[in-house]
Amino acid sequence: MSTNVETPSSSMDMVKWLVAISLLTGAVVFNYLYADMSVLIRAVGVVVAVAVALGIAATTGKGSIFIAFAKEARIEVRKVVWPTRQETTHTTFIVMIATVIMALILWGLDGLLFRVVGFLTGLEI
Repeated sequence: MSTNVETPSSSMDMVKWLVAISLLTGAVVFNYLYADMSVLIRAVGVVVAVAVALGIAATTGKGSIFIAFAKEARIEVRKVVWPTRQETTHTTFIVMIATVIMALILWGLDGLLFRVVGFLTGLEI
């Protein structure tokens, strides 16, 4: 288990975040303004702008913390024992049957309460 230590952010972090957000905003605006241009060229431009923005954001304090978190999460996912196909199928059928049974019970209770309230109030429909 790792401990979270608050790292002081550098003064350049804010500038880096502003540049990254500006790149993303610019990608959206230019994609909209140059709608008559080839879709391939616009798509490549947006992908490049997003990649550069992510690269800049990764160099910030919060970005490096996120990258470390993502690496730790990947390590933990590798440790998971995933169910077999048969276990998944059986569990799915059990959940479906339980759902149908609960739906029938609630439907019956709703009908019963509807009739009781209608009888008590004299407003049967």
